[in-house]
Amino acid sequence: MKTIHCLNPISKLGTNLLTEEYTIADDAAKAEGILVRSAVMHEMELPKTLLAVARAGAGVNNIPLEKCAENGIVVFNTPGANANGVKELVLAGLLLASRDIVGGIEWCKTVKDDPAIAKTVEKGKKAFAGREIKGKKLGVIGLGAIGAEVANAAAALGMDVYGYDPYISVNAAWMLSRDVKHITSADTIYTECDYITVHVPLMDATKHMICEETLNKMKDGVVVLNFSRDLLVDDDAMAAALESGKVARYVTDFPNPKAVQMKNVIAIPHLGASTEESEDNCAVMAVKELMDYLENGNIRNSVNFPNCDMGVLKNESRVAVLHRNVPNMIGQITGVLAAAGMNIADMTNKSRDKYAYTLLDLEAKVAAELQEKLAAIDGVLRVRVIQ
Repeated sequence: MKTIHCLNPISKLGTNLLTEEYTIADDAAKAEGILVRSAVMHEMELPKTLLAVARAGAGVNNIPLEKCAENGIVVFNTPGANANGVKELVLAGLLLASRDIVGGIEWCKTVKDDPAIAKTVEKGKKAFAGREIKGKKLGVIGLGAIGAEVANAAAALGMDVYGYDPYISVNAAWMLSRDVKHITSADTIYTECDYITVHVPLMDATKHMICEETLNKMKDGVVVLNFSRDLLVDDDAMAAALESGKVARYVTDFPNPKAVQMKNVIAIPHLGASTEESEDNCAVMAVKELMDYLENGNIRNSVNFPNCDMGVLKNESRVAVLHRNVPNMIGQITGVLAAAGMNIADMTNKSRDKYAYTLLDLEAKVAAELQEKLAAIDGVLRVRVIQ
C-alpha cells in the first residue's frame, strides 16, 4: 500500500485515479507521495519515506527543490495543464486595459439610484472610452504552453503579434500560429509593441526583467501585463512609469502592497489558474505523474531531476538510482550489479545539471543487501527497487 498526503484540497478528478494500492493519509509523516498546490513546504520536515512531490500547477516557488533533490525526492509540476485558464484571463486583461471597463462599472454604481440613469450614462460614458485591440501590436515574452496560447489567441483576434523566446522548444514552435512573428530580440518587443505580456519562469536571469531600463525602451502609453510571476516586474520602476504616463496601464495577477497603490493599475487576485477546469486538469496530471513514478520509476515533468521513461515494468525488477551527475557513476552501479551476478536487460541514464537518474531493468529479484550496496556508492542519493 502506497501512502499519499494532500497538503491542499486536490480535485477528486485527480485523486479518484488512485487505485486500491493507494491510501490518502491525513498525516504526512509516513507519506511516499505528496500532492500540493499553494502550501509552502520550505519549513516542512520532509519524512524519510517521501519519494516524490507533485505540484498541481506550474510554479514551484513554494517547494524547496534543492532540499528535495539532496534527499532523493523528485518534484513534479504540471506545465500546460492550466494554460487555457490563464490565457483567457490574459485576454480579459487586454480588454480591461484597452477599454476602461472597470472604471465604467464603478461609476455606474455611483449613479445606480438616479431615476434618469439611462440618460446619465449616455452623457457620462465618454469618460470611459477606450481603444480596440484589433490591429495593435502585442509582444509575448516567453512562448511556453501559456505564452503560445496567448499569442495564437491574440493573433486570431486580429492583433499583430510578436513572440520572443530564445529557448523555445520544437514542440512549442510547431504549436505557434503562422501569424505570430517569432523574433530574436526582446528589444524589438520593448520598442515596437503597444501591449507587452510576460510568460517566463522566475529565475535570477528574469527577476525584475521589467525594470527602469526596459521600461525606458517602451513606447509611450504602453500596456504591460504580468500573469506569470510577481517579481518579474520592478515595482518601483513600474510605479514611476505609471506616474509619468510612460505606461498607460499595468495589469497584474499579483497584488502586493506596492502594486495596489499604483496609479492606473488593474490588480486581479491571482485568478490565472483559478477555474474548475484548470484545477481538474492539474490534479489529473499531477496524480498520473506521481503514480507512474511510484509504480514504474518513470519521471515526466520533474523540476529537479531529468525526465526519464522506460515504460511499464515488464522484467523481474527495476532499480532506480537518483545520484549526483559525476564521472564513473554508471560504471560503479553496473559493477555492483555484475559482482552480484545480475544481468541487465535494459537501462537508461539521464542527467540534468548537478543531478542524474539511472534506471535498470534486471532479470532477477533484487535482495535488500544489494540495494544497500548500491546506496553506499558515493554520490548516490536514493536507491529504489520496483518489483
